[in-house]
Amino acid sequence: MKVAFFGSPAFALPVLEAIRAQFEIVLVVAQPDKPVGRGLKLTPPPIAARAAELGVPLAQPTKLRRNAEFETVLGDSGADVAVTCAYGKILPASVLDIPRYGFLNTHTSLLPAYRGAAPIQWALIGGETLTGTTIMQTDPGMDTGPILLQEELPIAPQWTSLDLSDALAGQAARLIVTALERLGRGDLVPTPQDDAAATHAPMLVKEDGFVRWTDSARAVVDRYRGVAAWPQTTAFLGGARLKLGGLSVEEGEGQPGEILGVDASGLLIACGNGAVRVQTVQPEARRAQPAQTWAASVGVGAGSQFDVWNPDSM
Repeated sequence: MKVAFFGSPAFALPVLEAIRAQFEIVLVVAQPDKPVGRGLKLTPPPIAARAAELGVPLAQPTKLRRNAEFETVLGDSGADVAVTCAYGKILPASVLDIPRYGFLNTHTSLLPAYRGAAPIQWALIGGETLTGTTIMQTDPGMDTGPILLQEELPIAPQWTSLDLSDALAGQAARLIVTALERLGRGDLVPTPQDDAAATHAPMLVKEDGFVRWTDSARAVVDRYRGVAAWPQTTAFLGGARLKLGGLSVEEGEGQPGEILGVDASGLLIACGNGAVRVQTVQPEARRAQPAQTWAASVGVGAGSQFDVWNPDSM
């Protein structure tokens, strides 16, 4: 079976490699190169770089809608089916209809839960203990197509979005090969999604990383786990922006945002229910440092108060 692969970030690399080991990849489609770093050097996404290494035909269209040139490239590739994995664009019907078997998408949630661009992050922020991978038949909607295969994955309590992403990439790589094998045999059975049960996982914004001290300690730590890759966890003290690291739930009571204690293990900060331990603090334009060292340098201690940020003020 000939496969066209649509993907861009490093997350999609294990999926690409798993497909390549079993099937012929006739075309790779990735997002256009983007400026990266202080020098704004134009850099290809990881999937595009890997396609170039492999010598596989590569397309990086700036748009998909009303792009007859790209539709010709896809059609001429001879792909029987296309697979999308973190490609990052909604596909128009005119593109979806080109391969004989359409498009299969690897989605990192148990659909219809967490439709959207950031299911890994929002599952952690939501305190989920179970997620998984869905292989679905792509339609023009946002993760609304029928389910072809699904597999659960327990979430370890200490996992951040980085850990969960690694685990789900491996699961998706294995599951998509199974789906393609079954597609070839003709025994994949599509199951419509229950739209009434759908939840959503929109792309993160910087404010999603701001600590909500009035939340429970568990919710504060779950948010920290979910935003670990980006935008990371940010708090404010006297208007100064600080990145916090090494958060864990502990016992403690006080006003939300109040520092209850400082010692070698870090800061103990009260939340709406319970408290969190913070191991490192990183002021703007400086390196992360042990929380106790930072506290001594700025003269804060028990009784000091972090600013209580309210998302309703946005």
